[in-house]
Amino acid sequence: MSIKSSIETKLQEKLKPIYLKVENESHRHSVPKGSESHFRIEIVSPSFENKSLLIRHRFVNEIIKEEISKIRACSLHTLTQEEWDKKNGKMERSPTCAGVS
Repeated sequence: MSIKSSIETKLQEKLKPIYLKVENESHRHSVPKGSESHFRIEIVSPSFENKSLLIRHRFVNEIIKEEISKIRACSLHTLTQEEWDKKNGKMERSPTCAGVS
């Protein structure tokens, strides 16, 4: 199973998200083609209600700790339903890596 698929499966099972997007952004960095080294996770879950951003990130990191140990970078965007609604379901894009070739 790919790292991306494993992350998706674990987060779906544990957090029952309203919205989940796991994106392999490795192609935007200076890594070999087909790499799974850089990920962006956007997740909206009832589990995040009344939790600080730090606690949300720790919670996600604990769930996918095995996958995190195999990658270089992971950008987390953890939102409650209310926060998601305020953003109208839109997230900022990741910046381009300065070392991309």
